[in-house]
Amino acid sequence: MLGPLVAAIDQGTSSTRFLVFNAKTAELLSHHQVEIKQSFPKEGWVEEDPKEILQSVYECMDRTCEKLTQLNIDISNIKAIGVTNQRETTIVWDKETGEPLYNAIVWLDLRTQSTVERLINKTPGRNKNHLKHKTGLPISTYFSAVKLRWLMDNVEKIHEAVLSHKAMFGTVDSWLIWCLTGGKKGGVHCTDVTNASRTMLFNIHTMDWDPELCTYFDIPMEILPKVRSSSEIYGLMKSGPLTGVPISGCLGDQSAALVGQMCFKDGQAKNTYGTGCFLLKNVGTKPVMSDHGLLTTVAYKLGRDEPAYYALEGSVAIAGAVVRWLKDNLGIIQTSSELEKLAADVGTSYGCYFVPAFSGLYAPYWEPSARGIICGLTQFTNRSHLAFAALEAVCFQTREILDAMNLDSGIHLAQLQVDGGMTSNRLLMQLQADILCIPVVKPSMPETTALGAAMAAGAAEGVSVWSLNPDDLTEVTSEKFEPQINPEESELRYARWKKAVQRAMNWETTEPVNNGNAGQK
Repeated sequence: MLGPLVAAIDQGTSSTRFLVFNAKTAELLSHHQVEIKQSFPKEGWVEEDPKEILQSVYECMDRTCEKLTQLNIDISNIKAIGVTNQRETTIVWDKETGEPLYNAIVWLDLRTQSTVERLINKTPGRNKNHLKHKTGLPISTYFSAVKLRWLMDNVEKIHEAVLSHKAMFGTVDSWLIWCLTGGKKGGVHCTDVTNASRTMLFNIHTMDWDPELCTYFDIPMEILPKVRSSSEIYGLMKSGPLTGVPISGCLGDQSAALVGQMCFKDGQAKNTYGTGCFLLKNVGTKPVMSDHGLLTTVAYKLGRDEPAYYALEGSVAIAGAVVRWLKDNLGIIQTSSELEKLAADVGTSYGCYFVPAFSGLYAPYWEPSARGIICGLTQFTNRSHLAFAALEAVCFQTREILDAMNLDSGIHLAQLQVDGGMTSNRLLMQLQADILCIPVVKPSMPETTALGAAMAAGAAEGVSVWSLNPDDLTEVTSEKFEPQINPEESELRYARWKKAVQRAMNWETTEPVNNGNAGQK
């Protein structure tokens, strides 16, 4: 007998996955994945279709249940479902019809740059950290409140729905939970503390929506979801093969990876390589503010009466997204896996540096006016060098946020725990160890984000099939990459990278003029 199973919906920026785990051994039994289309209607704009997102979840659930049945595993053993999601991405829908009122504005989107400039200009001393004491965040295009403000200002249907009290706002977790628990027929409108802490409307000290912040952004509190812990029963599945199963875990993807990597102690950290790159360090039950450009965010709150834990976060906008760009925009590779081979052919970038500031620069700079740059080109440079420079860029960006974290805490990380899609690239992992000058440790089961959501769901009161006691947690098998180059060479390359970053700054200083051919296909 297998015993109880727990499932996780992992709704990321570039794909949706549904995964089923054994609650006793944490073994992954089956999963299914569907890619999500991103649209770029104008320069700097990134959108996704909320209905396609929802449909992809249903498709992944159905396919996974079919695969389990083929393996002679009874799906009635699935006792709970956890949700983990791309954070900050903003959706507004009509609560009476259940229809989205606009596409989801993705976290990477830059259309709010002028909104952000306007907000910063009205703060005393034009300070982007004006709200940081409450939110832990700088005023930036990245977070949901400015996206919601843009939607209310620019989309007539949303403006009207807010006035007629029909509008509901949510990040992807809220949209999914509302739809899965019944939608317009009694769906539960909620979010968890980790997702709420990424909106700029949530006070990380009181652990609730903040009336002053809502007034600052002029957002009516009635459209906001109810904030719950990351591990409790929110509602039951209302359709599909898993009807009646409780949805009982909810964590933003980076928090979920922290839980999945078992970073429950103050000082433990993980780096996730997905569309972006996110380094989170558990700082315990009191929020720590950064002096070096990191965010303070809620790590998790695993139960209604459990304490909230906080994290310092270094956020990099473009990591895996650079691979997609080399594939879809430049066509220098046909599949993501080719990148490793192409880069390995040369083993160096030969002085070529690639700063993929497609969405401005996130941590530690928070510079929305930066744009992507490739420099140090000579007639010798070819696509293999560019591929290598792209991988190095991911590693250098991680080094910048790790440096900031070490400066903030005064304690240097002895090794880096990693996860996410890009960690299957062995060259990248070795480069990362070389550039950080510390070992990089990768668990053999890379789906730590989904695992974290499953753990939260399985441990919830009323489900209780997954124990989070340190003694009960399964030993994780992992692989270690040790640094292989001398630190001097590493420092030299890092210094050149820093120089390239300076060249990328202050590029797009005012709103781009639409010259009729902006945007991508």
